[in-house]
Amino acid sequence: MWDSFGFEFVNFYLIPGLVLGCIYALGAIGITLTFGILRFANFAHGEMMMLGAYLTWTLMAVMSSMFGIDVHPLIAMIPATAVVIYVFSLTDRFFYKPFRKADTIKVVMASFGMMLVIRSAVQTIWGPNQQTFVSGIAKPNPTLMSTSSEWGAMLLVPNKHLFIFAGTLLLVTVLGYILSRTRIGKAMRAVSDSPDLAHVTGIDVDQVIRATWIIGGVCATAAGVFLAMDIQLLETTMGFRMLLPMFAAAILGGIGKPYGAVAGGLIIGLAEELSAYPWIGDTPLLSPGYKTGVAFAIMVIMLIIRPQGLFKGRSF
Repeated sequence: MWDSFGFEFVNFYLIPGLVLGCIYALGAIGITLTFGILRFANFAHGEMMMLGAYLTWTLMAVMSSMFGIDVHPLIAMIPATAVVIYVFSLTDRFFYKPFRKADTIKVVMASFGMMLVIRSAVQTIWGPNQQTFVSGIAKPNPTLMSTSSEWGAMLLVPNKHLFIFAGTLLLVTVLGYILSRTRIGKAMRAVSDSPDLAHVTGIDVDQVIRATWIIGGVCATAAGVFLAMDIQLLETTMGFRMLLPMFAAAILGGIGKPYGAVAGGLIIGLAEELSAYPWIGDTPLLSPGYKTGVAFAIMVIMLIIRPQGLFKGRSF
């Protein structure tokens, strides 16, 4: 049974679907927090992911060429995250904060403009062509698990996928602790429920906004680096291509619900990969070129039948 169904399904569809879901989940966390606390859709979030990946790649290249040190992407991601958080802070101060009391459409258009500015800046600095994220060929690490002498199951899981799973689990665990156990996390949940009431009760709303950008910057950089590790390429449109599935994940889980964003990301990632599996015969259920359409279809259906999402988030 494993030879005919399990090997192909698990190794080439289920595991890649979980990996893609982890990337969507991290990206959707920043989107759902921004939407839940600041009340606008940040279209520049995907470009921040892309910027974090390019900064990580640059640091790796500099360390390798100047000092002969091969730095792992997860290590190079740390200073890149600091830069992304700083860029988030600058965009909020000069482009979003002036429109805080204005109509929502104005700050949304400001975020759309920032998306174009960041992409153009990256294309100017690094060029418009694709870049190889890590040189060489990533070899999978097969793990053989046998339950009997007649039946065995082989899982082909590359190192990069293990790092993505572990990194996502760590970040989600830390985020859960911050939101549920720390003072700033409780303040963030209060501002998400009612900014005016939170301000009246003495909560520093500006501090909450800064914390939101910090968490969003960490998750965005991690999502961008994980995506680059997975596909082994850097391109200036990678963030924009991820934007629709991440918004779909945030809406599916419920706006303002970080755990909902994680669940939505995993569901969207699995749905996209499993939609290309040949469930009947040898023909894929959907052509792989239509994977993004799966995320769009799920988002539209959810907006129609349950706009508050699976975890009863905020609906506008």
